[in-house]
Amino acid sequence: MPRIRKCRVRGCRAPAFVPNHYCQQHIAHEAEYRAERAKFEHRYITKQSQQSRWKYNHISRYRNATKANQNKFYHSKEWQSYRKVVFSRDYHLCQYCKARGVIKEGNVVDHVLPVERFPNKIRDINNMVTCCKNCHYWKTRFEEQYYGTGIHGTPTDNPPLTDIKLISELSNKIKSKN
Repeated sequence: MPRIRKCRVRGCRAPAFVPNHYCQQHIAHEAEYRAERAKFEHRYITKQSQQSRWKYNHISRYRNATKANQNKFYHSKEWQSYRKVVFSRDYHLCQYCKARGVIKEGNVVDHVLPVERFPNKIRDINNMVTCCKNCHYWKTRFEEQYYGTGIHGTPTDNPPLTDIKLISELSNKIKSKN
């Protein structure tokens, strides 16, 4: 049996079949109602994303003392100066895309060896490269599998990889699987 609800027109008691909010006589009002409702749903979705962003920034980033210190470093003037040097050295080009023969602008500075597993490499400028957001996302997924980084990762005994071309290819394989 289909789900029904009362028509939204005042005084009308005719049934409206879900997902509609109006009966067959007043169905012309449905598009207008959905458009008005979409405005408020967008606000709700934005509020949800704000809440999840707040949780990430205030809880996940500071889940232990080590992560808190790393996050403090990423908000320092020292990190800003490292970023400028790396961007100018790499000409703002994504080094992972460049290794695959693609020229793309990069706006993220990434540690080749993840800081979570190699904390002594956090200030090593030779461990930093410029990359695009897409490559940074897929490299992070690669690190979660290869090194066992992340919130729920268990560290692995895999050897450190510093070859950018190899890292790019392995990250790309993970991307193609998904």
